[in-house]
Amino acid sequence: MTFASSAELLSFHWVVYTIYAALILSVIVWFAYNLTRKEKVKSIVRIPFYGYIAVLVAGGVGHHIFTYNSIPWVAQDIMRDEIKPDASYEITIKDHKWIDLPKKVVVQCGQTVRFNARSEDLVYGFGLFRQDGTMAMQMQVNPGKDATGILKPNDILWTFNKNGSFDLTSTEYSGPEQYDENGHDKMLVKNWLEVVGCEKKKG
Repeated sequence: MTFASSAELLSFHWVVYTIYAALILSVIVWFAYNLTRKEKVKSIVRIPFYGYIAVLVAGGVGHHIFTYNSIPWVAQDIMRDEIKPDASYEITIKDHKWIDLPKKVVVQCGQTVRFNARSEDLVYGFGLFRQDGTMAMQMQVNPGKDATGILKPNDILWTFNKNGSFDLTSTEYSGPEQYDENGHDKMLVKNWLEVVGCEKKKG
């Protein structure tokens, strides 16, 4: 199954939710209009109103039911115990720095990668961003140790289906030490991950 990218999903849901919001606003306008009427609304008029509400509810729920399969992370979260990643990267964060971070990660098209990040002090984020600044994926990295004294893992599975270079940075504000005197993110690693091998669409 070919999944849509998060950017494609955002564009699609932006259109859907704009239409949905307009329909909901129409209900508010309808309600406000009836409040201004001197003549009370007859009970028989309420039937279409509640039917309209039922359509909105069914449409909202149905939209998510019929589109969840196209969302990359849903199936992987549900079936993650049965998925064996093609590659796995162990990452530690401490003092606003990436510890033992690979200088460059190259992923082949269609590969599923597991990122396992551990924090030794603060709450950080692990986020991959496209070159246009949009976010491809992210997870929160919480500190703490398990019962055996080992740092708790914060992991995510991700399948890459489009060529491109991705920047790595923390998606959580972890204090002023994360930024230099010019306001630049010291945890930003440009072009840290590159996806190759995907066929380019014609046209």
